[in-house]
Formats: sequence, structure tokens, C-alpha cells
Amino acid sequence: MSQVDPRPPGADPARTRTLSESDSKELLARFGISFAPEHLVTDAAGARAAADALGVPVAAKLCGTNIAHKSERGLVRLGLSGSDAVAAATDELLAAARPDDGATGVLIAPMLRGHRELIAGIATDEQFGPTVLLGIGGVLAEAVADVTVRLVPISRIDAEEMIDDLRSQALLGEFRGEPALERDSVVDVLVGLSDAATAVPGLVSADLNPLIVSDGRAVAVDALVELTEGTHLEPAEVRS
Repeated sequence: MSQVDPRPPGADPARTRTLSESDSKELLARFGISFAPEHLVTDAAGARAAADALGVPVAAKLCGTNIAHKSERGLVRLGLSGSDAVAAATDELLAAARPDDGATGVLIAPMLRGHRELIAGIATDEQFGPTVLLGIGGVLAEAVADVTVRLVPISRIDAEEMIDDLRSQALLGEFRGEPALERDSVVDVLVGLSDAATAVPGLVSADLNPLIVSDGRAVAVDALVELTEGTHLEPAEVRS
């Protein structure tokens, strides 16, 4: 198999940059990947309005161009059940921003209910190029290490086979009073990731972690895209 180089011509393979969470989601949404509804706000008043529009409880996350790992820095607030709590959390998160975080805002998103989580993403193999992966996520991720990978591009049939490859099939059926996984919701994500990896030169990796299975459908609630430095995105593809 010949090697595939996903980098744009002249790009430095040693240098990459990440998109903000909101921009990562906007880019991937253009390839048919669905995300939980959310609002990007810049102050407490906007956060209150977002919580009113979405309904509580909500989560609040600091979003910045150079913020890759929010949880490690304590930049996530979960289960906010009132507008005062949302406003206070927004003020705290904005105050925690550092100059090197780039342009920042706060994402206000609903708290999705679901006992099961999946992970999906794009990774670039040094020899073979872009791959799409799917695995069991959440607290079971490290314990079961249940992940399957395919080279891009993949078809919907390939995506179905990836779901079949997971060993933890019991988690995909009816589970703890929740309906069985609607497989098409996962197929849409995997094919969308493959399409993104094919269409965007310089897309080094993408991480959808977690995909929460809510009412039977896999919904992405977080995203991080990594690009080779120098990769150009059209304004229609991403905000910044």
C-alpha cells in the first residue's frame, strides 16, 4: 500500500495547531456530524440567556484557540442548575483564561443523559496516512480497550463493520433502561470523519470524546481538531 501524505504542499510536518472546540465542531459539522446544541458566549449575561434558551442543567466550558485539554486545567463546570450558577461559572472561567489561550469564550451546552459513551476520531498513521477510529469511551475506555480502526476513505458498509468489530456489543443493545443504539447515528459520524480527512489537506487528527448515547443516538459533545501549521481553511469552513 502506498503512503498517503495528508499535509498540504510545503507544510512543516513537525508543527501543528489546534482549533478551538467551537471551530472544531463547526468544521466537522460541515461533513454531517451532529453535535449537541450549544451557545458560545463572552459574558455572564450571554450565559444566562443561553441557559434560558437551552434549559437547565447545562455545562459551561472555556473555549479558546489554544486550549486543547480543558479538564486538566479545571476549565469545565457541569450540572449548573440555575442562571445564577451559570453566570458565576462563566465569570470564573473567563477569569481563568491565560494570554496564550488566544481568543476565548464560554460554551454553554445542555447536559445530555446517557449511561454509555463512545469515542471516535481521526488519526494519521506515519506509513499509511489518515485513519478513522471508533471505540468504547467513558469510564470503561481504559478497562476494556475496545477500539477498531480503518484507513480512509470508508463507506457506510465499512462503518457498519466497525461497529460490529467492537467486542462490547452488550453495551450497544438495550442498556439500563435505555434503548438500543441507533447505529445510523454512529455511521454518520464515522463517514463524516472519513470525508473530513479526505477533503481537508493538513487535517492531522480529530477527537470526538465523548459521544454520549442519549435516547439511543450517539451525540458528540466535545471535539478537537489538529491541523498541520500552514493549513488554510476557507472562511465557509471555519470561523477563525
